[in-house]
Amino acid sequence: MGVRGQRIFRGYFSLFINGYIVNPAPYSAKLCCIVFSGKFNAVWKWFHKLGAPKSFFEMTGLWLPLLGVLTILLLVTGMVWGLVFAPQDYQQGQAFRIMYIHVPASILAQSSYLMMASAGVVFLVWKIKLADVALQCAAPIGASITFLALITGSIWGKPMWGTWWVWDARLTSTLVLLFLFVGVMALRSAMENQATAGRATSILAVVGLVNLPIIKFSVDWWNTLHQPASFSLTEKPAMPAEMYQPLLVMVLGFYVFFFLIWIMRMRLEILRREHRTDWVRRWYAARTQHAI
Repeated sequence: MGVRGQRIFRGYFSLFINGYIVNPAPYSAKLCCIVFSGKFNAVWKWFHKLGAPKSFFEMTGLWLPLLGVLTILLLVTGMVWGLVFAPQDYQQGQAFRIMYIHVPASILAQSSYLMMASAGVVFLVWKIKLADVALQCAAPIGASITFLALITGSIWGKPMWGTWWVWDARLTSTLVLLFLFVGVMALRSAMENQATAGRATSILAVVGLVNLPIIKFSVDWWNTLHQPASFSLTEKPAMPAEMYQPLLVMVLGFYVFFFLIWIMRMRLEILRREHRTDWVRRWYAARTQHAI
């Protein structure tokens, strides 16, 4: 039994001895508080440990194989299911199949910016170095995903709208999202001092959050050519299940792929920043010896 388990047991035994059977209501509340407090402390310690570069590097080394397998399974399954077996749309024909790339990319583009900005908030408030690493490594991935969303949207829009690009509210705000990602990367590259660059890019990322509601609600606020959302967690999908299910698999696959690449980039950045520490030198030595 661990330390936390011993504390819970002692607390429970004390409550029982002091009259739990006679009047159980107040003691039940106290017991729940003890259990909840113990679990909360354990979770908080786990997150605090994860915030240390060395602990993050060691933990995520165990996650990468699983994330890699899940990425391959989800993307291959969703791609084959959507592009081969899903029925064609009665209005758009085969052209609608670009949806299985465009929609997951569009959703992930916004989510990746939200995660990047959240890392910026953590760095500004708590000065956690790993949050700065997360922000720096998320920017190029988010920019690539946003660019993919714009390109696939243009390919989809050509047969539907008769043009590759229109200055539509949804398209324009998504283009602004791409510029924000690029701006974070450019600002980071322009500054030599790492701490100053971290603060500046965090502020830019947080300010850019104002663009996310514009992207989300642009089709509701303005008269746009872009269709309403194809994917929603709160509403029943308008499309048949045969089309919606592979789309869901692709969305999950894109997210797992993002986390896989994000963690890999963070691990490389940690090695670059911590290359003079003893634990990184030992890691390099072990890897070199294993390769020989």
